[in-house]
Amino acid sequence: MQPAVNKSLSALVYRVGAALSGLVFPPLCLVCGEPGTPGRDLCAACAAALPWLERACRGCALPLPATEPDGALCGACQGARSPLAAVHAALLYAAPADGLLRRFKFHGDLAAGRLLAQLMHARLAPVARPQALVPVPLHLSRLRRRGYDQALELARPLGRALQLPVLAGLHRTRATPPQSALDAAARRRNLRQAFAARGRLPAHVALVDDVMTTGTTVQAAARALRRAGVVRVDAWVCARVP
Repeated sequence: MQPAVNKSLSALVYRVGAALSGLVFPPLCLVCGEPGTPGRDLCAACAAALPWLERACRGCALPLPATEPDGALCGACQGARSPLAAVHAALLYAAPADGLLRRFKFHGDLAAGRLLAQLMHARLAPVARPQALVPVPLHLSRLRRRGYDQALELARPLGRALQLPVLAGLHRTRATPPQSALDAAARRRNLRQAFAARGRLPAHVALVDDVMTTGTTVQAAARALRRAGVVRVDAWVCARVP
């Protein structure tokens, strides 16, 4: 059977399974507990309150003023050199998305992760399509403590929905302190040579991560991929801290 046919059948099985699951277990909103909308654990009111990122810089995904077109470069990115060709974020890190992300990342709420992946798909499906998705990995020691990799849990359903392969194209070469406790300069030092590429990778990939604050993590990961010969690296993140 041809690979394209295999992908189509897998996508069909996934959609049928999700539909049957929705019939047996009607969705409930993960934000407020009210009945969800068909196929999504989010009610209409909470969906209307989502902080979608409507207009953003293509270099760093920070919000742009209303006078600038979506995808323009902000002033900081105009004079900067980045290993990333484009950065896309589905949401701003604000309520109610921030609460869902904290539950997913720190409290093992994988249902929140599936919902966030659906929201990423809704927002990022129209952007330039890479050949593969590469989740930003955790170091093995942190993965053992947490029990799951949040970027991988976002990338898998996103890859299925977009019929894109999800590749373990990066690994952490060393354990590093959490980025959240560091300032911008310390974040850069902390992640220097912290990633290495592995395996055969296509020319165009998109890194997948949950939250982008300064961009240090995805830039460090992108540099490792570029050193390995990847021609174009984009970043797809669930939420951008404004």
